[in-house]
Amino acid sequence: MTKILTLICALFVTSAAFSQSFYDEGTIQEIKITFAQSNWDALLDAEKAGNDGYIMAQSVEINGVLFDSVGVKYKGNSTYSANQTKNPFHIELDTYKDHEYQNYTDIKLSNVKNDPSFVREVLSYQVLRNYMDAPLSNYANVYVNGALIGLYSNSESVSKKFVNKRYGSKTNTRVKCNPPAGAGPGSSDYPNLVYISQDSTQYYAKYELKSDYGWNELINLCDTLNNYVNDIEKILDVDRALWMLAFDNILVNLDSYIGEFAQNYYLYRDDNGRFVPTVWDLNESFGRFSMTGTGNLNTTTSKQQLSHLLHQNDANYPLVSKLLSIPSYKKMYLAHCKTILEDNFTNNGPYYTSGQALQSTIDAAVQADPNKFYTYANFTSNLTNDVTTGGGGGPPSATPGITNLMNGRYTYLMAQSDFTATEPTISSIALSNNNPAPGDVVTFTANVLNENTVYLGYRNNPYGVFEKVTMFDDGLHNDGAANDDVYGTDITLAGGTTQYYIYAENANIGKFSPTNAEHVFYTIEALVQPIGDLVINEFLASNDTTMADQDGEFDDWIELYNKGNTIIDLSKYSLSDDASDLGQFTFPLGATLAPNSYVIVWADGDLNQSGYHADFKISASGETLYLSDSTLSYADSVQFTAQTTDVSYGRFPNGTGSFSSMTPTFNAENMVNNVGVEDEESVAKIDITVYPNPTDYKLNIKLNNPLNEGIAVTIFNVQGKTIYKGTLEYDLEINTTPWPAGMYFVLVGNHSEKVIVK
Repeated sequence: MTKILTLICALFVTSAAFSQSFYDEGTIQEIKITFAQSNWDALLDAEKAGNDGYIMAQSVEINGVLFDSVGVKYKGNSTYSANQTKNPFHIELDTYKDHEYQNYTDIKLSNVKNDPSFVREVLSYQVLRNYMDAPLSNYANVYVNGALIGLYSNSESVSKKFVNKRYGSKTNTRVKCNPPAGAGPGSSDYPNLVYISQDSTQYYAKYELKSDYGWNELINLCDTLNNYVNDIEKILDVDRALWMLAFDNILVNLDSYIGEFAQNYYLYRDDNGRFVPTVWDLNESFGRFSMTGTGNLNTTTSKQQLSHLLHQNDANYPLVSKLLSIPSYKKMYLAHCKTILEDNFTNNGPYYTSGQALQSTIDAAVQADPNKFYTYANFTSNLTNDVTTGGGGGPPSATPGITNLMNGRYTYLMAQSDFTATEPTISSIALSNNNPAPGDVVTFTANVLNENTVYLGYRNNPYGVFEKVTMFDDGLHNDGAANDDVYGTDITLAGGTTQYYIYAENANIGKFSPTNAEHVFYTIEALVQPIGDLVINEFLASNDTTMADQDGEFDDWIELYNKGNTIIDLSKYSLSDDASDLGQFTFPLGATLAPNSYVIVWADGDLNQSGYHADFKISASGETLYLSDSTLSYADSVQFTAQTTDVSYGRFPNGTGSFSSMTPTFNAENMVNNVGVEDEESVAKIDITVYPNPTDYKLNIKLNNPLNEGIAVTIFNVQGKTIYKGTLEYDLEINTTPWPAGMYFVLVGNHSEKVIVK
């Protein structure tokens, strides 16, 4: 029998997308904190001055959802003062109890002390997210013990949850690049990545380690950057570092790595062994902060004319001086600077429209804020005009009008020789085969002008490192005639998704396509259609409450289904989320699946647990799952984007249909092809009692709230094999005598119970 593989191949621009209603920029959140103590402010001040720990709030209510016993503390450095009413808050929902809101546990609220416009932080993050992973951000009205404290900016914490969602893991080294004691005049504890020595204690006052280990890895980064910069790509995501530097400079965000204190960013070491920078704390972006480390910019004009090569030759800023000392990195940096300028800051460009929209959303809330640091008139004017008065104690210099600053900055920078130089152009990107099969060699071509060097960056893993291969215009790489400005290169196409971009440079500047690569890229989808009776039927990539494994852990799971009429030998099949390693999980010898039956594989890496456990986890931000046969030929695959917690992705109709989001039907027929209020309500109405548990010879299942019709009952063992199917009308008694001793799962509708049979 000949196996036919049908692949769907598409070319389009892609980037990871993350959105939650808690950070919807068009909605002001409502957060109500209640303390049992009337002296709550004094308690928070005392803790801030001492241990910097949490005070237990009696409750925190977020948009009507109430949580009891929640950790709250003041945060901030220059924006905090014991003498002011409106201080920044850090709310930790899970300090005392296992609470979360929309899968978030840490809530960071800034008091907008230094920003008359109220939009600097939210607008800056909005711009930044086009070029690198960055926190979501919006606004919240905050109340304490019933009194409105004011309007705050509400920005996503760079926590374990953040890095896991963006970078694919959460237990590696994570460093907050801020001095634990706070930065300020007179301090020399700057997290500037200067190499000091191999003694980790000399770094303690400069960085805050947020993971259980990692000082040696941070020291290795500093050593490599300062002394072995040609090896830097092994330990640093250089592209994201260049985007960070370009962003900070173009937006005159000087309370950052490029400013006096070289702070306000995180470093997380991903599974590729590279540190990934994440920008944090943008409340003084758009020129609000004046200190560069080599002088103060006390006028709007001086900020407009800030050099785009600030610190290029300054050994105290090695992330700038060392990276820009490498000609190709400097050209990439210039390309990133020019992209940010052209995308956003043409005369009253897109950033201005976004700023207007944000101010429109919060206008009434700003007027109602009883503790704002600037007047409402300052708020309405500072999007365009400089503000010279007001603020928490008064600003050290004028606060630039955002458009006044950026219109002048665009005009100044675009006149500099680095940006007037002719740049490469990249067009007519094409593939030699629009319907490739896995393993096919595909030629990538592009028309490139004004270039010296061209390469293709590609990867098959959304968290992997882009491999760079040279493209040629020599007539020998399926590129047409030599020197015809058409460049080509060949790569062997793996199954699933291939992400790629093209980069070209000349003697002066580089150019990317897409222009905001590597954060944004082109993709080729090569998705295998089912070719047999065994199919990937459903999976859950973010499992908080739906179903636990036999050890009580809520892990990712994948459901396979036999849609045929004969028993399938599962030992001939493998599951994987890596096209380069299709044999990541293989069923053991003797594993079978009966017709019209299901089997569950837990994607959790817990290989010593009972049942089927794969040595990989499913990425909730999106990837591709592969099912392959004994020859590692594709049998089925599914490519998916960002998933929602406790919402599965499955075939509807069951076993044969296309994939869609649904209410999970673990180890059972997919019955619902969408997720809606009605479905959730029907699930909530199921109330059962399962007894006795443990049991010797019989099991009773009682429906406590009668329904209009019977409800399906499925019982399966830890291997995921179904051992009982029936219907519950009111009370059901099942004979368990034939069952081997062990653990079993009872599924009634979407209600599950674990049962022990002695």
